[in-house]
Amino acid sequence: MVSANELFAGYLSDALGEDNAGIAIAALEEPASVSVRWNPSKLPADIHDRISDLVRVPWSEYGMMLDSRPVFTLDPLFHAGCYYVQDSSAMYPGYLLRSVIGAVELPSAVRVLDLCAAPGGKTTDAAASLRSAFGDGFLLVSNEVVRSRASVLASNVAVWGDPCVAVCSADPAGFGNLKGFFDIVLADVPCSGEGMFRKDEEAVAQWSADNVAYCAARQKRIIADVWPALSEGGYLIYSTCTFNRFENDDNVRWISDNLGAEIIYPEKETLPPGVLATEYGCCLVPGLVKGEGQYCAVLKKTAPQPRMDRTGRPPRQEPSSGAVQDFFTVPVSVSDKNGLLKAVPSAIAAEMSYAEDKLKMISSGCAAFTRKGRDLVPHPDLALNIRFRKEACPAAETDRNTALKFLHRDSLALHDMEKGYVLICHDGMPLGFVKNLGNRCNSLMPPERRIRMDVE
Repeated sequence: MVSANELFAGYLSDALGEDNAGIAIAALEEPASVSVRWNPSKLPADIHDRISDLVRVPWSEYGMMLDSRPVFTLDPLFHAGCYYVQDSSAMYPGYLLRSVIGAVELPSAVRVLDLCAAPGGKTTDAAASLRSAFGDGFLLVSNEVVRSRASVLASNVAVWGDPCVAVCSADPAGFGNLKGFFDIVLADVPCSGEGMFRKDEEAVAQWSADNVAYCAARQKRIIADVWPALSEGGYLIYSTCTFNRFENDDNVRWISDNLGAEIIYPEKETLPPGVLATEYGCCLVPGLVKGEGQYCAVLKKTAPQPRMDRTGRPPRQEPSSGAVQDFFTVPVSVSDKNGLLKAVPSAIAAEMSYAEDKLKMISSGCAAFTRKGRDLVPHPDLALNIRFRKEACPAAETDRNTALKFLHRDSLALHDMEKGYVLICHDGMPLGFVKNLGNRCNSLMPPERRIRMDVE
C-alpha cells in the first residue's frame, strides 16, 4: 500500500508538511471522487434541474462534483459533447489560465499551446475559457507526442466542437520553428503520478526515487525545447499530477533561473479553500480537496523573444464555400483537403493557416463535408460543432432509446422525415447524421465513436 512506502512519505512531508502529508496518505486509500465540467456552448435546456443538487467545483464555474459514477456511455448528452468527465483538481490549470487571460492584450488573435494535451480535459477547459474571453479570436493548438493518444485527443476535441482548436502530434522540439508564436503555453508535463495513486495502480508500482529524478530531468528538457515558441511577456502554466518538490517547485525555480522567467507567486489569501501555497506555486491534495493531486505554477517569460506577428494567408476559398457557409453561424474560410471540406472561423483563418504550414496537423477547424462525386456529404464532426447552424438541415428529435440506437449504429427508420441527410438530435442537442432512404437509414456515425456496450 502507499502508506507503507517510507521514502514516498518522506518526499510527501518535504513537499507538503508532515500534517498535510498524513492527510494525503490517508485520503489516497479512499475511493476517488467523480466530477464533470459542462460545455458552456452546449448547455441543455434543463441544465438548472440537472445541477440543482450538485456541488460546484470552487475553481470552475462549470465544474460539478457527482455523488457516484454513472454509466456515462449511456448518456446521449455525453456523446453530444455537453460535458467532459474530468477530475476536479485537473480543472485548476484552467482556473490559472483564466487568471492570466485578462493580462493578454494583443493586436491579433491570441495563440495558445496545450503542449501535453491528451486525452483533452485541459484543452476543452482552455477552449471554453478562451471562447468566453475572445469569441472566435483565438487559436488553441493541442499537442500530444504519442500518436495513439493524439487520435483520442482529436476525437475528444471534435466532440467538444470548438472550431478554433487544432490538434497535432509533435515532439516539443518541433515547435522550435514557431519562435515567439504563442502567447500562453499550458504544460501539464509527464510526471511520476503521485497525485493519481488511488486511480492508477501502475503509478504506485512504478514509483521510485530514480523515476522521480528521471521525470524531473525529462520535464526540464520538455520546457527548454518549447521555450523559444513562447513570446516574451507570454505566460507558462506549468502543472503536474505529483507532489514532490523535485518535479514541482525545484523545476519552476530552474525554469526561472535558466530560461528567463518571472514566477507569478500565488496570493495565499485568494487561494480557493483547500488549495495549498507552496514556495513557487500551489498544490491540491486529496483529503484537503475532493479531487486527486495536482501541482500548478505560473511563470511570465522575461527572456528576449519578440512575438511573431507574421502569419499566413487564409487558404483560397473553394467554389463550394458559399454552400458550406450556410451551415455555420459565423463567417468561415473553407478549404478542400483531398475531398474533405474544412471550415475555420474567418477571424483566425490566417493564424490557423500558418500553424498548419509549420506543424503536421491531425485535425483543425471543423471537418464539414466530404465530396462524393458531385454531392457533399455532411461530416460527423459538423453536427457536433458549436458554430454549426442546425436549422440548415432537416432534424429529427429522438428519445433516449432511439438516440442510443443511433450511437450504437443500429438500424433506424424515420418514416415521417423527408429523404436525404437528416440530423439526429436528443434534448435539442445534435448527435450526428443519417441518410434517410425512406424505409431505413444509413448511419454516418463514425465506427470508432460508436457505443460498443449493450444499449438495451
